Amino acid sequence: MKSTDPPRSAELASQISAIAALNDPVRRALYTYIVQQPEAVGREEAAQAVGISRVLAAFHLDKLMEEGLLEVEFRRISGRSGPGAGRPAKLYRPSGRQVQVALPERRYDLAADLLAQAIEAPGGDPARALDEVARQFGETLGTEARRHLGRRPSAGRLLETACEVLREQGFEPISTGTEIRLRNCPFDTLAKDHTQLVCGMNLALAEGLLAGLEAEGIDVRLDPQPGTCCVALASARRPRRV
Repeated sequence: MKSTDPPRSAELASQISAIAALNDPVRRALYTYIVQQPEAVGREEAAQAVGISRVLAAFHLDKLMEEGLLEVEFRRISGRSGPGAGRPAKLYRPSGRQVQVALPERRYDLAADLLAQAIEAPGGDPARALDEVARQFGETLGTEARRHLGRRPSAGRLLETACEVLREQGFEPISTGTEIRLRNCPFDTLAKDHTQLVCGMNLALAEGLLAGLEAEGIDVRLDPQPGTCCVALASARRPRRV
């Protein structure tokens, strides 16, 4: 998963908006009809297929296009060209956009991307390769977040930034007063069946994030607790001066 992807909060809002658009029965019928056709569909054909007026079909089709669920092309459907052939018709086809919402958030797309990179990596230890690609991904996130901080951010500000990044990735960090726990595991189903592998990946991602942030004053460790992700973060304890 590229670090240049849109923020997860914005993507979640976009996904919810797209699903809400399909909550209208007319739009849902139009969308269902169009995805079942082998070629792009015009307004007249779509209107007749679902039993509404052409004007109403045009309104709903454009709404689906605005949500990124449909794409548009302009083409003369008469087959003629040149003077007198008429204006090109506005035709709609599926955009191929995948729409899904999971609450709490799940990031199986990210897990698949990291696993694919690990499989393609040279060497004979997939688990170690997975930790390495997860660490690199986290470090990239941390490096980008670090650019927006001052020259010498405090440990508190670094911890706050780490939480912001983890929140964007779906981990839902919460403070217990003494440490930061991750309330949600974006890879929940995988973690239940492959606990050691996924927990190691989560830890490596968090370690990479802190390395990218240059957050030497923050400790991260594996500490599985019921109802939370396996990773915990806290400000490093400094030894008392004698």
